[in-house]
Amino acid sequence: MADTQTDKTTDGAGENRGISVLHNGISVLLSFSADEPLLGVTEIAARVGLHKSTVSRILATLELDGLVERDPETRRFRLGLGVIAMAGPLLADLDVRRVAHPVLRELSRRTGETAALMLWNGSEAVCVEQVPSHHEVKHTTPLGTRYTTAASSSVQVFLAQLPAPAARSLLTGGALVLPGTDDAALDAYLARLDEVRERGYAANYGETSLQEVGVAAPVFDHRGDVAATVLVSAPRFRVSPDQLPILGEAAREAADQVTRRLGGHRPGQDTD
Repeated sequence: MADTQTDKTTDGAGENRGISVLHNGISVLLSFSADEPLLGVTEIAARVGLHKSTVSRILATLELDGLVERDPETRRFRLGLGVIAMAGPLLADLDVRRVAHPVLRELSRRTGETAALMLWNGSEAVCVEQVPSHHEVKHTTPLGTRYTTAASSSVQVFLAQLPAPAARSLLTGGALVLPGTDDAALDAYLARLDEVRERGYAANYGETSLQEVGVAAPVFDHRGDVAATVLVSAPRFRVSPDQLPILGEAAREAADQVTRRLGGHRPGQDTD
C-alpha cells in the first residue's frame, strides 16, 4: 500500500507541475496585446511574475513551435503565425474574412483561378481565406501560407501603403527577401511600389516561382488604411503577359467590393 500511495503522490505532483508550466506558457502568450505587440523578456517577466530565466525558457519553447517570434531589429518578441493555426476554427468569426468570402467565390468563378485573402503581420503576408480554382491544374494558397519575398504581389501591395523609409527598412533589415539590396535595386523597387499604388494592383509574373502568376489589390478599412489584399493566383501557362491587366482589374474590383462591404474607403476618397 505504501508503494501505491507513493506512486499516486508522485503522479499528482507531476500533474501539478505540468499544469503550472502550461499556465505559465499561457500567461506569457496573454502578455502580448494589440497596443503592445512587441515585448522584451524583462517586460514579460514583470507582467507574469516569473523570473527572467524562466520566461526565457518558455519563450524558447514557444518560438520552436512558431507561437512567438523574435523581431529581427529590436530582438524583442511578438506573437508568431503559429497562433493562426491554433485559432483556425475561430477564423470564421474574422469580419474581413467573413465579408470577403462570397466576393472571393465570385472572383474565382469569374477568373477561373484561385482567389485568396491576405493579411499583413508587419513583415509577412499571411493567407486567411481562399477559394480554389476549379481547374485540375491550379495554384492554391492554404490558410496560414506566408509570403516574405518582395516580388510577391500581396507583399508589394502592403509595402506600397507604407512610407518609403519603413518599406526600405524592412527590405534592408532582412525581414523580406529582395535580390540585391544596393541603393539602385532599392530605388528601383520603391519606384515599382509607386506604380502599384497608382495602378491599384500589383503583379508577380513568375518572379517568385517560374510556374506561377499572382496579382493582388488592396482592401481598405474605414480609416482608409489597408486592411487586407485580395490575391488571384494562377499557373503561368494559362496567363499571358497581355492578360495580366485583366486579372489585375478583376482583383481590384473584388477588393473594392470587399472594401465597401467593410464600410471602408480608399485614401482621400470623400466619405460623405
